[in-house]
Formats: sequence, structure tokens, C-alpha cells
Amino acid sequence: MLCDMDKMTVSLANQITGGLSSPSKMPCYGFSTPPQACITGAKLRKVKGSVCHTCYAFRGHYQFTAVKSAQARRLAGLNHPRWVEAMVYLIDTFEDSGFFRWHDAGDLQSVAHLERIIDVCNHTQNIMHWLPTREYGIVADYKAAGGIIPANLCIRLSAYMMEGKPPTSVAAKLGVQTSGVSKVGYTCPASNQGNKCMLCRACWNTGVENINYKRH
Repeated sequence: MLCDMDKMTVSLANQITGGLSSPSKMPCYGFSTPPQACITGAKLRKVKGSVCHTCYAFRGHYQFTAVKSAQARRLAGLNHPRWVEAMVYLIDTFEDSGFFRWHDAGDLQSVAHLERIIDVCNHTQNIMHWLPTREYGIVADYKAAGGIIPANLCIRLSAYMMEGKPPTSVAAKLGVQTSGVSKVGYTCPASNQGNKCMLCRACWNTGVENINYKRH
């Protein structure tokens, strides 16, 4: 049960959560954590040919001190008792696009982390959420425990390897979608439109089984 929203403020919500991220490609706000904290991603970063080996979250504006500090604050705040309330408050206050992106950098840390994200989704039914993840096991454990993925959340299991086959069989068992750097399924048009989503919202669309991204 959420606390009385009147007691929450933008300042307090930012203090609890570390604030929202604003990825330049996206038509909406997001939430990022340090890529160094990725569980599976940290292992794949050492594997040549993996998607994580040349991860974009270790380059560009993600290297700015302010960005790194914000990511660290977000990671530290995940277990705050009012985190769900604060995230809902920020999304309700600032997100008017109807969409939200989880983890433009970083990834799931635990089943409890996923449960909290889903709690936020359940309290923001006017928003379509997109969560890409390489933590297949966390999603599987959540589902095995009877967890339900809300209709306004599109979870995409991300392929491990460049040109590797998306984990479609695993995704089918879990009732989620996939993405990868391959030639399978719908191809993200961003590279042909200034590296921005523009009018495309396929990543949030659970009816699009797989998204093919170009190397970035």
C-alpha cells in the first residue's frame, strides 16, 4: 500500500530514488544504474563478440561525473522503503508521453528489484513500460514464484551475443519478448533517423516479438 502522496515531494522523491534519467534517444524518461553493477553483463563484458563487450553505457555522456553519480544514487536507493512510492510520484509528475524506459544503463539486481519495478508499473497504469534485461534467471524466478507481468510492462530478454539468436524459446516460456543485434524480426529504425525513436514505439509493444538493433 502506498503512503499518502501528499507527503511526497519532488525533492524527497529524487533524494530517495536518485531521480529519473533522460536518455537522448528516447521519447520519454528512464531509469539507469551503473553498468558496472550488471550481474550477467559484467561477465559478458569480458567476452569478445558479446553485446556487452562494447557496451554504450561505458562511453559518451555516460562517462560524465554527474551521470555516474546519479546512477550510483539510484542503485543505492533501490531498497529504500519508499522507493516505489517515490518512483510513482516522479513518473506521475513528469512523464506525459505515456511511455517509460527502465535501465537505459544497468540491469536487474534481484527478484525483489523486479518486484518493485512491477509494483511501480501497477501504480502507473497510464504508462507503457519497457524493461530490457539479460537477467533471464531473475525473470524466471519471479514467474516461478507466481509473479504476474502486468499488461503495461514489456519485458525483453536481450541476446548475449552480436548476431546471436534471440532467446525466443526462453521468452516464450516466460511470456515475454526479446531483442538482439541480429537480423531477426522488426529492425529498430533509429539509425536512419538521427539515432532517435521519433514516432516508433515498437520496443514497448508486446505484440512485436523481437526487436533487431544495429550495432551501437
